[in-house]
Amino acid sequence: MTMLMPAEWAKQDWIWIGFPAAADLWEDDLAPAQEQVAAFANAIAETGQQVRLVVRDDASEAAARKLAHGSVIFEQHPYGDIWVRDTGPVALLGNGRRFAQRFGFNGWGGKYLLEGDQETGLSLAQAGGLESAKADWILEGGAIDSDGSGLVVTTEQCLLNPNRNPQLTREQIAMRLQRDLGFDRILWLGNGLLGDHTDGHVDNLARFVAPGRIAIPVATGSDDPNAATYDDAAARAAAFGLEVARIPSPGAMGQGDDVEPASYMNFVIANDVVVVPTYGSAQDDLAVAAIGALFPGRSAVGLRADAVLTGGGSFHCCSCHVPAVV
Repeated sequence: MTMLMPAEWAKQDWIWIGFPAAADLWEDDLAPAQEQVAAFANAIAETGQQVRLVVRDDASEAAARKLAHGSVIFEQHPYGDIWVRDTGPVALLGNGRRFAQRFGFNGWGGKYLLEGDQETGLSLAQAGGLESAKADWILEGGAIDSDGSGLVVTTEQCLLNPNRNPQLTREQIAMRLQRDLGFDRILWLGNGLLGDHTDGHVDNLARFVAPGRIAIPVATGSDDPNAATYDDAAARAAAFGLEVARIPSPGAMGQGDDVEPASYMNFVIANDVVVVPTYGSAQDDLAVAAIGALFPGRSAVGLRADAVLTGGGSFHCCSCHVPAVV
């Protein structure tokens, strides 16, 4: 059996969550972002699932301890910022064992090269007692999503971007997705959200919710800047043969040309709960209910993530789950 990245709804042993620590990056949003990340961690910890909060040093651990649920475990790791979905390892299952696949990381195409991010993946894998290896190409975890059957969804904007792997063709990237993550089928979407510095991570655009079923936003309001992107993604998914669930988008967020990549698709699937980021949009409650309906065996909770969004991502971006060996 090939090692394969399972679907996120497969049973998890634990989840790592990055805790905001860098005052020079977060500035006035540091304390609010810490509070929102802690609320996210607590929502999962309160269900009984193990949560490992990734902190940078004694000072950030002390700040986290004031906010975190009593069952949360604290682990100190090197990191530039909290986006462990991208800097951490991707856990695979197969042959009755678990393996952590690590990848090269270049600061999302050279935009944000921060000290510590190159070391995060190995540090997490070692702390988790996970056998691991590093692949010979660049890939971030937020750029891919698995339905557990060997199908992966990604975007051309990100994986084919010359700022990641200019030496690789589309076909060579497809071969590496199979070799390193076990995927034998790829749904290629086009562009990601406007304002997304990751160059179109799919976890802001489209998420599998069951084998063969995918959730994709639908535009809210005539000024939604991502309307065409959403509809193109939905059309590609339907043409691929998938069932598409359309979820309300938050609508236009930000002012003028400063478009915020706010997305309900950045939800996190844990063992007993689905945590949906909210942004103070009129669509928040509708989106949480719609996503919750896709996971009838789990409760759905919406938590504010607008302060986290100022750092460039949301709850899925700052978490990294580890599946249980079945």
